[in-house]
Parts: sequence; structure tokens; C-alpha cells
Amino acid sequence: MANNQSVRRHLDAFTRGRILGKLEEGRSVTSVAAEFGIAHSIVSRLWRQFQTTGTAIRGFRSGHPRGTTLADDRYIVLQARRYMRQTAGEIARHTTQATGRPISRFTVPRRLHGGGLFPRRPVRCVPLTPAHRIRRSLWCREHRNWIDNEWGRVLFTDESRFSLSSNSHRILIWRE
Repeated sequence: MANNQSVRRHLDAFTRGRILGKLEEGRSVTSVAAEFGIAHSIVSRLWRQFQTTGTAIRGFRSGHPRGTTLADDRYIVLQARRYMRQTAGEIARHTTQATGRPISRFTVPRRLHGGGLFPRRPVRCVPLTPAHRIRRSLWCREHRNWIDNEWGRVLFTDESRFSLSSNSHRILIWRE
């Protein structure tokens, strides 16, 4: 595997049953592992679990349970695609009203990220007509010989915006 990271694939219930059936027939753990192309330790652990508990059902996950279902996730993505200028808080509020389950505004960006949507600044562009282009070109030709102190008196208003606070008050839209 790349970067020495292993990919965890959990065995489905049908495959577990097949593995346990072959082991109950009397086959060795090594031969069953080779047949299914999985590690010896996985088959051994599955067999040991079956012998002690009598079942091979996977245990439950640890950690905080998911706050949304797959249907909720689809609704959140649909809501963001339909109304691109909604904030995460507004989407959370609409989803809570629709489903009846409280959803945090912090959950919404995670679900949208999972759905392939990311926050982006809306692009504002000035539509340039041929007349605009001609006037800009003339202005550039007239001022191409200016020196530094003349340019120092010019204020370009379409330059980048800077903010000293952490909140820029910009509204982001959700885009793929």
C-alpha cells in the first residue's frame, strides 16, 4: 500500500458465514485464509470469537453516534444545491424543521463536504462590452510612460480586500 497505510475492508456477514462453515468442516485456518485472500490473524480472530460467543456479528462502533441519516445527508446536499447562498446555520435550521431531529450547524459543512460541495466566494465580474475594452486600451496607452510618483497618486479600487478581524463578513456559496 502507498505510504505504508493499510486499507481496512470489513468482511460482510455472508463471507463470515462461509469462512466459519469451512472452519467447522475441519479445514485449517491457514488454508481458509489463503482461499479467501485475507490474513491468517483475521480468520483466527473470527474463529475465536465464534467459539467464545457463538456468533460472528461485528460489534458496534465506539464514539459519538451519527446525528444524521443518509436521507438527511441527501436532503442537506439538495438544500445547498437548490439555495447556494444559504449559510450552514440556515441549512441546519431547515433540516431540523424538515426531519424533527436537531442538527448542528457544524455538522452541515461535513455532510456537504461528503457530498462534494465546498464553500466558495461568489465570483463577481464586470461584464466588459467592446466599448469598455476600447476605453481601457486607450487609457493604458495614454499612461504607459508615467513614472513612479505619478502612479503613487492613483488608487485602484479593484485590488484585494484585507480585514484585520477574523470574520470577513463574506457570504460563501456551496459549489462542487
